[in-house]
Amino acid sequence: MLSAMTPKQAARCCGPVDDLLDPDLFKALCDPTRVKLLACLAKCGRPCAVSEVAGCCSVDLSVVSRHLSQLEDAGILTSSKSGRTVSYAVCYEKLCGTLRELADAIEACCREAVSANKK
Repeated sequence: MLSAMTPKQAARCCGPVDDLLDPDLFKALCDPTRVKLLACLAKCGRPCAVSEVAGCCSVDLSVVSRHLSQLEDAGILTSSKSGRTVSYAVCYEKLCGTLRELADAIEACCREAVSANKK
């Protein structure tokens, strides 16, 4: 049988899930255009200039640049500058590691509930 807590009790119990639920990460990923840009960069598998990435969506170049900057601020992308050209690349290890750690922490936090739901 599950040993259930009330939401109030759970809020007082700090664990890895709390530390891994980064609001900046989720804020960066909550915009459909940013998700589309991230997917485009991830599939390219290389650093891409802002002007290249802009072809992935139908918004102005300045908006694309702002979205990419927000993804960088959240630690999802890294940028490099060569002259006037700014290129962005996905921080694969960091992003994948964070999402894996979060999934593992959620699963460990409520392993019994996960097992019960699979049945």
